[in-house]
Amino acid sequence: MERDKLEYFKNLLTSKLNNLLQEAEKTLEGMSDDGEEGFPDPSDRASLETDRNFLLRIRDRERRLIVKIKEAIKRIDNGSFGICESCGEDISYKRLEARPVTTCCIDCKKKEEEVEKNRGL
Repeated sequence: MERDKLEYFKNLLTSKLNNLLQEAEKTLEGMSDDGEEGFPDPSDRASLETDRNFLLRIRDRERRLIVKIKEAIKRIDNGSFGICESCGEDISYKRLEARPVTTCCIDCKKKEEEVEKNRGL
């Protein structure tokens, strides 16, 4: 892949990584600021717990995305970014634009999803 495209993807991934890390920091600060106020109404307490659990699920998904972004940046640095792990062919630029953390070309990903579907995963 051309150097300018690699630099574009590295900047894109780094920016996304920084945004996710900032959001995670805000979540930690927000949760520590909440404290354990006494809620006279059990419904209010349940609502707070539901909101917290939802936010934690979102942050867990973002945590997994952070790992994938860091791996993609490593692939850019070591020269393997944009190469399918399954078949070794180049991953299309359009696919990388849509999902820069991908490790498979569209054909291999379709095959992988078909296998998962057939296995009931």
